[in-house]
Amino acid sequence: MSLPSISESGSVPRRLAEAFESRFQRRPTHWIRAPGRVNLIGEHTDYNQGFVLPMAIEPAIWIAVQPRLDRRLVLRSLDFGEEVELTLGDEAHGGPGWMEYVKGVAWVMRRAGLPLRGWQGIVSGDIPSGAGLSSSAALELAAARAFALSAEIPWDPVAMARLAQAAEHEWVGVHCGIMDQLISACGRAGHALLLDCRSLEMNPLPLPLGAAVAVLDTGTRRGLVGSVYNERRAQCEAAAAFFGRPALRDVTRADLESRGASLDPLLLRRARHVITENERTQQAGAALARGQAADFGQLMNASHASLAQDYEVSSEALDRMVEAARRHPACFGARMTGAGFGGCAVALVDARAGDFAAQVAREYHQATGLTPNVFLTAATDGVTCAAQDEGAG
Repeated sequence: MSLPSISESGSVPRRLAEAFESRFQRRPTHWIRAPGRVNLIGEHTDYNQGFVLPMAIEPAIWIAVQPRLDRRLVLRSLDFGEEVELTLGDEAHGGPGWMEYVKGVAWVMRRAGLPLRGWQGIVSGDIPSGAGLSSSAALELAAARAFALSAEIPWDPVAMARLAQAAEHEWVGVHCGIMDQLISACGRAGHALLLDCRSLEMNPLPLPLGAAVAVLDTGTRRGLVGSVYNERRAQCEAAAAFFGRPALRDVTRADLESRGASLDPLLLRRARHVITENERTQQAGAALARGQAADFGQLMNASHASLAQDYEVSSEALDRMVEAARRHPACFGARMTGAGFGGCAVALVDARAGDFAAQVAREYHQATGLTPNVFLTAATDGVTCAAQDEGAG
């Protein structure tokens, strides 16, 4: 698939083209685009081997790239104004934080026995960092695609998503589930993907006719490594062990009702969220299959309540944003999305409501004093790579 031309794609690839020619005195040979994602429902279920329903979004990480014949990697970030040069095989921790994701991908690909060759590139993106839209997973998949391009490795999106997840686990230190990497690799335009995070079975489901997805960035941020994300994962593992099951995916509501009274109250709440969220996510997939936006929205609302009360990963800003979205008559439902503690909410809305973004932003600002970023997004394809003459005009 070809990427859109620079004139069609917006300011990011235009800036990359200018920066690449300035830095390397030539045009890039290829363009790589890896999308961010928004998760419509199914939060904190992925690392419990459960179900999620994300979609790839229009904001993305772009790399203008040229393969090299040696083992040198030269990568400059326009967003951070930093350049890193290293020899593949000599990766070490330290230096710019954004580069840790790229080094981690190189490390796990080499460990998997894949041949690596160098490349030079300019990277930038328009995914808000730390907003819960998976800018890190997009960077990992963009880097993996660049390594595959340079070394002529056949592109296997699922396998590369697994390697990118391993990089985040073992190099970056965040024990994330597979969802973020998988949707950035495998997204499908116009569709959300119902993902089984155990089998990796993917069921593309079209968004309801006449409905649109709104991303509601609260303007607040969190850091996964420094947050209680890993703590929540450990709590889920402890709850699964109590029930004698490999993961909370395998614990039923009946199990919870029959034995939950003997479980530590905190772990009970965590388990209840995951178990009921898996049920909601599968019900939401069925609602999409039927084209029922209103039913889907009600499940989103229930998901947010569970995340706020049982899983305790919402925040004052996220709650106020969700409330503002739900007050608009065009909103079918809204919930926080991502790991929580800040970042974004997501809403399913009637696409004809042209004043949704402005009204919600105004009400949220009045309630919090914060300036949000509210925008509609289409569902896009996963990571793509195109030659200069195909994709960049």
